Amino acid sequence: MIQVVKCGGQVLDDDLLLEAFCRDFAALEGPKVLVHGGGALAGRFQKALGIEPVKYEGRRVTDDATLQVVTMVYAGWCNKRVVSLLQADGCNAVGLSGCDGSVITASRRPPFTLSDGRTIDFGWVGDVTPASVNASFLKLLLDQGMTPVLCAINHDGEGHLLNTNADTVAASVAAALGAALITCFEQPGVLRDREDPASVIPIINKETYASLKARGIVADGMIPKLDQAFDALAQGATEVRICHSSALLKGGGTLIK
Repeated sequence: MIQVVKCGGQVLDDDLLLEAFCRDFAALEGPKVLVHGGGALAGRFQKALGIEPVKYEGRRVTDDATLQVVTMVYAGWCNKRVVSLLQADGCNAVGLSGCDGSVITASRRPPFTLSDGRTIDFGWVGDVTPASVNASFLKLLLDQGMTPVLCAINHDGEGHLLNTNADTVAASVAAALGAALITCFEQPGVLRDREDPASVIPIINKETYASLKARGIVADGMIPKLDQAFDALAQGATEVRICHSSALLKGGGTLIK
């Protein structure tokens, strides 16, 4: 069974967490694909350049300047840092953005109506679906013993790069490959109390998710994470788990079903 692992949150901005995660990922048996974000690091670079990050409901607005920054961070530093660590751990990784081999195309997101009724133009933000994923190319790489490492920068086929939510990319890739999806970040799972790491919710289904959102227990960046988890299941992923980056080989976390 193919496994698609998404790594994000603060993990990519913490050398010790990232190195440990890459060791565990390299030890994961069977064919696998890694999808990574890098939003925390991109936000830090934006601020260093005098660009204030703008987000709505956990999603980044991407103007021209922001697109340049996130491309340099995601497709450059983060992607090659991860690939180099995996190579050191004996995993023959190949780093890709969506335009490389046209592995993932995206369509520019139209103006979006938020839950409070406001309409937002997210700029150079792309949306992807399982049909956007070149699954045959990924399987070709896997058949050759390579491990694709995908960042969240994709393209529209007309010369434009688009910033895509990494959870969306991971969910679409898992669905296109009929794979299991594991989302790793700096928390032990979806928490009932964001200040208490022991308050992991072991299982979330659609009904409990609606209730958790309504009560504000699930909010901000966790919303797109869970939205994409349910989309992945509906479109072909075999299972979805959300856990701490250190639990990749141990199980646990939150099972989405």
